Amino acid sequence: MENQKRENILNLALEATGEERERSIELDVGFAKEEKEWTLIIKYSGDLQEVRGIAKRVTPLMGGYAVIVIKEDRINTLTEFPQIEYIEKPKRLFFEVMEGKRVSCIYPVQNPPLSLSGKKIFVAILDSGIDYEREDFRNSDGTTRIRALWDQSLQNGVDGIAPKGFEVGVEYNQEEINKALQAGTNEERKQIVKSQDFSGHGTAVAGVAAGGGSVGFPQYRGVAPESELLVVKLGTPAKDGFPRTTELMMGLDYVMRKSLEYRRPVAINLSFGNTYGSHDGTSLLERFIDDISGVWKNSICIGTGNESVSAGHTSGKLQDDKEEVIELAVQNRQPSLNVQIWKEYTDFMDISLISPSGIRVGPIPEKLGMQRFTMGETEILLYYGEPSPFSVAQEIFIDMLPVNDYMNQGVWKIVLTPREIVSGRFELWLPSEAALNKGTGFLYPKNTTTLTIPSTSWRAISVGAYDGRTFSYADFSGRGPLRGGSGMLLKPDLVAPGVDITTVAAGGGYASFTGTSFATPFVTGAAALLMEWGIVNGNDPYLYGEKVKAYLRRGARPLPGFDVYPNPQVGCTLCEGEPADLKWN
Repeated sequence: MENQKRENILNLALEATGEERERSIELDVGFAKEEKEWTLIIKYSGDLQEVRGIAKRVTPLMGGYAVIVIKEDRINTLTEFPQIEYIEKPKRLFFEVMEGKRVSCIYPVQNPPLSLSGKKIFVAILDSGIDYEREDFRNSDGTTRIRALWDQSLQNGVDGIAPKGFEVGVEYNQEEINKALQAGTNEERKQIVKSQDFSGHGTAVAGVAAGGGSVGFPQYRGVAPESELLVVKLGTPAKDGFPRTTELMMGLDYVMRKSLEYRRPVAINLSFGNTYGSHDGTSLLERFIDDISGVWKNSICIGTGNESVSAGHTSGKLQDDKEEVIELAVQNRQPSLNVQIWKEYTDFMDISLISPSGIRVGPIPEKLGMQRFTMGETEILLYYGEPSPFSVAQEIFIDMLPVNDYMNQGVWKIVLTPREIVSGRFELWLPSEAALNKGTGFLYPKNTTTLTIPSTSWRAISVGAYDGRTFSYADFSGRGPLRGGSGMLLKPDLVAPGVDITTVAAGGGYASFTGTSFATPFVTGAAALLMEWGIVNGNDPYLYGEKVKAYLRRGARPLPGFDVYPNPQVGCTLCEGEPADLKWN
């Protein structure tokens, strides 16, 4: 079933057996076993009439993208349609205020003479939902500041009605949320608006970006406390409880359409990501974000993830006549594991695998498509890919599956033997730390190029974290550069406070959180304030998109301890100020 119009990992998933997919961390994402259906991302040109004829559900998105649900036995027919340019399967996404506002220079612009608060700006939170009952997200008269809430996890037609143009989830408008707030009991409120934030992650993120504080706790006001909110609770169709890139893309499309409908600028917050991909901004998700960032007046802020110290990445440079041996520690009771190897297509090399017991397979010939091996208690699926229409990189995907319950523990070795080398550069990534047993990772990891996807999108504002109390860099924060980058594209763009951030807790009170998830909304809120100053107040009607990024960078300041600045570790350090006064300090 191998086809070059489909991404490599989708081809591998289609070639694998159903049992192999179930045992894999990545291969089964997007597949519904009972229905034998795939949720897929497509890039197309022309119309979707033929696609609608063979797909169960088609959701067109802006820019020539769509999310479809289709029977597995119809995918080959889909690839034959000339209007279909490329197909990807979804990837799993992982979620990873007072002091923070001070060090980010937020207080000066919230106070006179500027008095910026996010008025007439949308702040969009795509996350785990929101506790809409919290006073922090209400106006002074008790009404909600949430203009629209789309809960993708609810059932369309049963729990309520999906937004126009979509077939999943339930949408609640401002009137419905206000009606729920006026209800006498909690049970009555949940009958009117059923959406809940069970993890509390989305509520906390929204509190940093746009929380208004509450009676007795004005110190916990967020960055843009008078902005209005667009909220998308991302659906989690899989049993593991994590959303996928397909739900994210639909959520982005939704909030952009809402901002166009109400003709309001929007600052969008994404505080999660994954490690699968070439890390060069070329996947359909990253390209979609770049394309949609050019629609209307928006700013998209994405956290760089917390994978810098996870031991999930390593890299090197092959030289003629010198083998490279990569050692991978696998802890006890690891159910499965995969390794991505990305290299330049111009380089030729052989790959061998050595199990902890010394069993060796290889050199494995470079042959397009899947190859199977069994090494002790571990089955190996190896796939040599080809470059896509959007990237010159070659992927070699190694899926390590248990024969019974768990794969072989111990130190595995991946041996790279050069044959014909032009560049020699290679990168390896493991799944996100959240999907692995503690201690599973490369023995000699590299913390560079650990940005999670989609913070690698070129036009997004990529946000890392530092400790605002000590002005020290947060070692967990994902770092650049992008794979294969020339250094001309700075990533991350900014760092903001992300250690022990006090913000809104779902269910009541306030709590402390750490991670780039909570650094990102500082920048999202700052972007909202800049757009208020420029667009709403009439100082600069073109202050959105890349211009917001440029102003935030220019107003940044160095973080102590770095001789070269900006750099792929910290980018720039957020410090908001009036654009006319922005300068390096």
